[in-house]
Amino acid sequence: MSASVIIAAAGQGRRMQAKINKQFLPLKGKPLVSYALQACIEAACFAQIIVTVAPGEETLFRRDVLLPYFPQENIIIVQGGKERQDSVRNGLKVVADGIDYVCIHDGARPFATAELFRSCLLAAKEKGAVVAAVPVKDTIKKVGQKQKVLATLPREQLWAIHTPQVFRRDWLEIAHRNAYQENFSATDDAALLEHYGYPVFVVPSTAFNFKITTPEDLLLAEALMKGGEEDAHRNWL
Repeated sequence: MSASVIIAAAGQGRRMQAKINKQFLPLKGKPLVSYALQACIEAACFAQIIVTVAPGEETLFRRDVLLPYFPQENIIIVQGGKERQDSVRNGLKVVADGIDYVCIHDGARPFATAELFRSCLLAAKEKGAVVAAVPVKDTIKKVGQKQKVLATLPREQLWAIHTPQVFRRDWLEIAHRNAYQENFSATDDAALLEHYGYPVFVVPSTAFNFKITTPEDLLLAEALMKGGEEDAHRNWL
């Protein structure tokens, strides 16, 4: 079974309120995206590692991420699109012939482990499409206009979806092609496959695998790093 991984790192991260795109923000002295790259390398299960970056940031990514931290790795840089879905579609264009499965991962999730990548890939081989996820702990309510509560959703059926997400290549390409032709957009690749009738399954993740979206998230990640939690959480599987 051959697999490629596409790391989505082209987002502008407006909620981060930083002068540079969040993928380049330092986390314990290293660019945020470098942690996702390192986990993919350690997983040792990907024939290709593809990174989508914002247009015009190819040289910056090469200078500040690849050359200092991964000079010996053959990492492919692809120009991202306006939206995340566009970036993934651009990444799919350079997936090599003969690749059976494609993994999608957020470059802003620094705590995903090599073990989680391998678990998702193994599950995808059996089921065809899987996403890392955790059951929600909070009570979730559906809210309408004027912040009026419309319903309380059954918590036992709700999972918070993470990445990595791994799919059969043919399913993923068909879903992206159809979505492009029909101008359909979704918040993640799993939702695309769901929309076009493909079954998607969850693989248990961990609360540590959160996405860096706001300044508070970055502060939490820094605190976890300083506390040594980035090592402790690797034993969760």
